[in-house]
Amino acid sequence: MNKVNQDFDTSLLRILVCPKTHTQLTFDNIKLELISKAAGLAYPIKNGIPILLESEARKLNEDL
Repeated sequence: MNKVNQDFDTSLLRILVCPKTHTQLTFDNIKLELISKAAGLAYPIKNGIPILLESEARKLNEDL
């Protein structure tokens, strides 16, 4: 199992996609979020579980 932190299993990145754009997500191990550059959204990870709901995501800053 490939883990960056104790909660999120990064091997899930092979199968998870952005629910809005269906594009690849990247893991931000500092903010513990999954980033969709295509959608400009960051999805939170709570208790090791990615919350892939647009209503729960935050908008990324323009500089990312």
